[in-house]
Amino acid sequence: MDSFDVLVIGGGPAGYVAAIRAAQLGFKTACVDAFERNGKASLGGTCLNVGCIPSKAMLDSSEKFEVMQHDFAEHGINVQGASLDIAKMLGRKNGVVDKLTGGVAYLFKKNKITSFFGLGKLVRTDGDGWIVDAAGTEVRAARVIVATGSSPRALPLAPFGGHIVENSGALEFTAVPEKLGVIGAGVIGLELGSVWRRLGADVTVLEAMPGFLMAADDAIAKEGLKLFKKQGLDFHFGVNITAVEQDDSGVSVTYTEQDKEVTARFDKLIVSIGRVPHTQGLGADAVGLALDERGFVKVDQHYRTNLQNVYAIGDVIGGAMLAHKAEEEGVALAEMLAGQAGHVNYDVIPWVIYTSPEIAWAGLTEKQAKDRGLNIKTGQFPFSANGRALGHGDTRGFAKIIADAQTDKLLGVHMIGGGVSELIGEVVAIMEFGGSSEDLARTVHAHPTLSEVVKEAALAADKRALHM
Repeated sequence: MDSFDVLVIGGGPAGYVAAIRAAQLGFKTACVDAFERNGKASLGGTCLNVGCIPSKAMLDSSEKFEVMQHDFAEHGINVQGASLDIAKMLGRKNGVVDKLTGGVAYLFKKNKITSFFGLGKLVRTDGDGWIVDAAGTEVRAARVIVATGSSPRALPLAPFGGHIVENSGALEFTAVPEKLGVIGAGVIGLELGSVWRRLGADVTVLEAMPGFLMAADDAIAKEGLKLFKKQGLDFHFGVNITAVEQDDSGVSVTYTEQDKEVTARFDKLIVSIGRVPHTQGLGADAVGLALDERGFVKVDQHYRTNLQNVYAIGDVIGGAMLAHKAEEEGVALAEMLAGQAGHVNYDVIPWVIYTSPEIAWAGLTEKQAKDRGLNIKTGQFPFSANGRALGHGDTRGFAKIIADAQTDKLLGVHMIGGGVSELIGEVVAIMEFGGSSEDLARTVHAHPTLSEVVKEAALAADKRALHM
């Protein structure tokens, strides 16, 4: 029987990063993962295979198509006869995925990580360690890391299949649907809805919550809704779906909105109402692995489960279901197992929505800060007053800084605009070290760059913005 110091169940961002870091630290490491793509093992989990990576590839392709159609003329570039080759676009997306998933397989070989393709299941204790069924082969592991991730949450009235899809199916449409319905106005719904709207679909978004992006700062949510409506996305909030009927040609959705019953007809329906922990086949019940009332694996602050030498990280333990959060937990846990001080600061994890414009935030919203009784100051600066944004021809949005009024400590950053997914990093770094808005304001930013908007927002928090 093969024996390992660390065995990771799950090869997504939490699992494969934990395995790599464990191997770097000298542990004999294995990873068992059941993700299959095109009939072959494919490391990287949901994120690399059918989530973060392919959706960003499609967002980029679809945005290029839209910009060419609507924005090139302003730059003096005239394009005629533009056409869409969906098959080639999907092929490019698949190529990006192949390169990255293949890259993870290469990193496993480089770090001498044993890879098993199939399900991983906790079988029984073996002294201080565990016997694990790794894709049909029993192995011994001194420590087991559960990183099995999450799965799309299904709507009971609309099980996945046929014209009703989740994120992976929404990335595989072979033709642009004339009418596309999206249930859920969260990150996935907005991104995938945006992809197909840009390519020509008439998109309707149905959301049960009474407002738009209620987890974001109010100012960001208000601006985002205005801009997305202008693009043509049709939003309906506070809806209650009462019936979903599918036939060969499409889907009919009946819902109530403001006490009125509406039935809408769609060619395709994307259901994006969140994700649930994936523990099927893990053997949790048989070995007594504790789960909470929602099915997440229970852990303490050191990612320890109720079972000795069994740990859990990533989506399967709840919290922010973000790939970068999962990766950081993988690194932190591997370092803890090596006796180091692994740590994740959950207060400054950035959130990003890769629409156009992009939305990004970290830390407290203005409302959250006030609800906590904090005395705050805010600064806001628009891209419309930024030279680089004007040169790009995209002046949508702004950056907003929230700081403590007494200590000046940065409490939150919120942005909407072109490329803000790349701009938020510097503020997160300053927040990680307990920095102030003054630290951000006095940091020299190259001119002309979009990052100057962040600096000016920090200056605005002290009522001394220079260019507005």
